[in-house]
Amino acid sequence: MPDYDFRAPRLFVDVPLQAGQTVALDRNQSNYLGNVLRLKAGDTILVFNGRDGEWQAELNGRKRADTLTIHRQTRPQDRLPDIAYVFAPLKHARLDYMVQKAVEMGASRLQPVLTRYTQVSRVNSERMRANVVEAAEQCGITALAEVADPVPLERFLTDRVDNRLLVFCDETADLGDPLQALQQGAATDGIDVLIGPEGGFAEEERMLLLRQSRIMRLSLGPRILRADTTGVAALALVQAALGDWRPKG
Repeated sequence: MPDYDFRAPRLFVDVPLQAGQTVALDRNQSNYLGNVLRLKAGDTILVFNGRDGEWQAELNGRKRADTLTIHRQTRPQDRLPDIAYVFAPLKHARLDYMVQKAVEMGASRLQPVLTRYTQVSRVNSERMRANVVEAAEQCGITALAEVADPVPLERFLTDRVDNRLLVFCDETADLGDPLQALQQGAATDGIDVLIGPEGGFAEEERMLLLRQSRIMRLSLGPRILRADTTGVAALALVQAALGDWRPKG
């Protein structure tokens, strides 16, 4: 794992990054750096854009920092594992939590799916993207997870690439060792981790899921977990067995 400066503030800037470049800050960024973090001209922060790695930058301005100058790259751009977090969206703060934790766990794509028992009918994709950025800023992540538009579960299953492994977190599956089960399933073409709604899947949805070509029904133990807890547990298992928590090589 590369060295990481846990004390330096980090900021996402959606512009290309290179040494010597001056970047204008928007009002919210300037307010955050000056009034929340109490930073001033001459102080340094870390910046990233999800494409060019992480860079050290110096704040500029008189009354408040309104621009920054890029100095040097501190970390190269990395790549997230090909893990899509596919989930029935929840309401408000619990959806915020779910998105933030999926980003922290290394998901590269967030795909909301609408099921019969999904609790919400509308999803604020811009709020989801803001949560992706915030989690990446706070956790030293240089790559941003993609936020996909919500689609009905049936359409997602129809359109998904057949050779991807579909990990179906199923509370009715037989109890077993989930880590061992995942380790036995090769996933060279990407992984879709599916978390259902709190009311569970309808019977016709379950039948459609079980007809998928590469599916693994995964039990997460003897207790019924809330949907947001299920996501964290499932992504941790997938990362440990098939993702980038394992040693390389």
